[in-house]
This record gives sequence, C-alpha cells and structure tokens, in this order.
Amino acid sequence: MTPLKALLADLRPGHSLPQGFYLRSDVFDADLRLLAGRWTLAGHVSEAAEPGDWFTAELGAESAIVVRGEDGALRALANVCRHRGSRICDEPRGQGALFTCPYHAWSYRLDGALRSAREMPAGFDPAAHRLKALPLKVVGGLIFISFGHSPPPFGDGEAAIQAMTELYDWPSARIAERRTWRVAANWKLVMENYHECYHCGPAHPEFAVLHALARPNARSLSSAPDPATGLADFEAWEAAADGLEVARVMRSALSEGAVTGSADGRPLAPPMGLGGARWDGLSVFGELGFLSAFLAYADHGVIYRFIPRGPLDTEMEVIWIVAGGSEAGRDYDLDRLTWLWDVTSRADKRIIERNQAGVSSRAYEPGPYSLMEPGTRAYVERYATEFAEVVHGL
Repeated sequence: MTPLKALLADLRPGHSLPQGFYLRSDVFDADLRLLAGRWTLAGHVSEAAEPGDWFTAELGAESAIVVRGEDGALRALANVCRHRGSRICDEPRGQGALFTCPYHAWSYRLDGALRSAREMPAGFDPAAHRLKALPLKVVGGLIFISFGHSPPPFGDGEAAIQAMTELYDWPSARIAERRTWRVAANWKLVMENYHECYHCGPAHPEFAVLHALARPNARSLSSAPDPATGLADFEAWEAAADGLEVARVMRSALSEGAVTGSADGRPLAPPMGLGGARWDGLSVFGELGFLSAFLAYADHGVIYRFIPRGPLDTEMEVIWIVAGGSEAGRDYDLDRLTWLWDVTSRADKRIIERNQAGVSSRAYEPGPYSLMEPGTRAYVERYATEFAEVVHGL
C-alpha cells in the first residue's frame, strides 16, 4: 500500500482528517492535482470591464491571465510564455493591447495569438505557439477558471448561484475594497473553518450578534422558494462523487432589526438589485467549487478567494462589492462597509493558525464533529472522496 493510500485507510467517518492530510507535502501535491482539475473563482467581471483589462489568478504554482479581448470576450490564458516558459505578467492587474514576455520579448495579442518572436529559424510556426487557453465560465458576475482540461459540469449549482447573484445584481456591481491575509496553515483547515459556525460564538462576537447562523440548529436548508424573492436553498456536497462541481446556496436570517452586516445592523450602502429593495433582514451564503465562498447582503456583497500556496501556507483574499455607480465617501463609508469582515477575517487568521499549531502536535488525533458542523463534515467527506480518486489515478 502506498503512503497516500495508507493515509486514506486511516479516515474515520464523522471525524476530522488524520494529521498527515494537514502536514505532508505529498498530500499537498495531490491536493493541487485535485484542485487544478476543478473550477476556481478568479474574480469579478468588473475587474476586466473594458478591452485590454486583465488580472491574474493563481493556484499553487499555476497562474492564469484573465483578459477582456478586443472582441469583448473574456478569456483565461496560461501565464506561461511559449518560448522557454517565463511568467509573462508579474503584476496582479493591468491594461494594454498586448502581452510581452519580459524575458525575450515574445509578444501576444489579447486572444493569446503570438504576434512577434524575434530571430526564429525558418519553418517556425507562430500559430502553433499561442498562449494556452484555459476553461472560463461566468456565473452571475463571478469569473470561474480551471487549470484542467475538462473541469466538471456545474449542473444545477449554476442556476442556484445565478439566481442568488442576479437577485442582488452582482453582474453590475463594482469592487469597493480588497484585502489579503496570509494564513500559516493548511488550506483544508482554512476551508473547514469557513464551513461551520460552531466557532462563531466564541471567536466572532461581532458576527454572532448579527447572524442567526451562529446559534444552534440555525443552519437549515429548504428547497422551497422564498415567496418574496423566489430564491431557494441548494446543496450539492454529497460525499459520493457525482461528476459535478460542488455548490451551495443557503439563506440565513439576520438578528431582529438588522438589515445588513453592519455594527448597528443599519444600511451601509445603496441597495443592490431586488435583494436590496426589501431590506428584509436576509443574508445569503453561496459557494461554487472547493476554494470560494461569498455572502450577499441587501446593500453589499463579500467574496472570499482561498489560494493554497504550500502545505502550511494559504492566501485568503476578501473582496467587498457594492452597487455599480456607488462611490466611497458619497454613498458609503469604507471603514463601516469593511468593518465586520475585516475584524472577522483577522480573527479567523488567528484561530486557524492556532488550530494548525495543535494539529501539528504529536498529541493530535482526529476528533468528532459536533451537531453544528454538518457543513464541515460534508466538505471533508466530499474532499476525501475526490482525493481518493486522485490517489488511485496516480
């Protein structure tokens, strides 16, 4: 039995993962194989609104350029020169008519076609050396890419996320702020933390006082559409792999009198779409793929991107979005807008790194999930199913 298969044999149903899943470099390499073949949230459509606008998205050692072409189409291109493999774009975002490799000055058009390559021999075919295209899909203003050739279909999860994001008019939103934290922990500990609210009371009093989700028995899903919005919950995290991408939409009430995620529960910004027209005290959590999470309030949205960098290194990016046309200082105060998820993210960094420190100890052994951790249990069980498929394919 290989070391990875032996690790799979140590899994205990209803318990956290064995220690090796959170520490070992061979596990991390297999994780990247798993994640590269699925969909990753790259960003929001407003980041590449005009022809020539581009930004980069990364996963482990992989990097993609997401660009709006002259024809108005969005594309994802591997950020790897076809000459000798240099990274082309080092900056996180930019604007221009061409991509030029800084190493030997090969240049590419916005659609990835090779425009020029100096001093190449007779018979060289530029058409055979265009930047490699990557799968890209836009769902409700959110841009998803894959570093694999055949990522899984979205299935019914696409319609569920589309309904959520269109209710709050996310396709027309703009980015108000983005902040990044580097977490010294395995990516799975980061994601497990974001799939349960068992820790919310002790660790996030600011969140807990506003969100019913922090209370016992509050996490419930209903496929019955809301009479006012037509929005229904959706769950696709079954442990048995079905060939589709994982997804979730979950409606959750705010505390009585609160209409958004602010210090006093009062509005922070102009309403977003039909979801903001009623100020009904509803928040909606969503996710699509293993490495993203997002939350819609009546007047703003919060998008989380998680980027595994190493076995004990994860980047956590938080993006705040507001209604298109809104301006800081006129329509919203940036400090008030970002307060909740800034203080919550800082606390998450601390508790996850503390979790990693304990998991790294010789005293660690997998513990049982509580009744308030069904989301984390589902996440881990689906991950284990997908991981096993990768291991058996090696």
